[in-house]
Amino acid sequence: MASFTTPASDLLASYFNEMSLMLMATLLVVYGDIINKQVKRSLSGLHFILRSGLFVLLCAFGYGALTLYGAPLLHHIFKFVAYEYRGVAFIVAFVALGVAAERRRYI
Repeated sequence: MASFTTPASDLLASYFNEMSLMLMATLLVVYGDIINKQVKRSLSGLHFILRSGLFVLLCAFGYGALTLYGAPLLHHIFKFVAYEYRGVAFIVAFVALGVAAERRRYI
């Protein structure tokens, strides 16, 4: 098994930071509507202008911060996976997100 997984990790190792960023962005695309629904529900009693402003702040700064700080967190989490399996773990994570997107009818 390691004869396949180690070369995959070696091939992808220089892209682990970028892959963490891509994974976080994909997570936000697939599950961002859940966050939006919760925020919409909690802001429903406010005035339209305040509600709109807070939603723009969420989209501009909230999702930006989640991407900016979430990607290094994902990268740190993947460091707990042994190096020889890390490349395959990223691939499995993307496939799992693809399955989740399919189940949520995004694709």
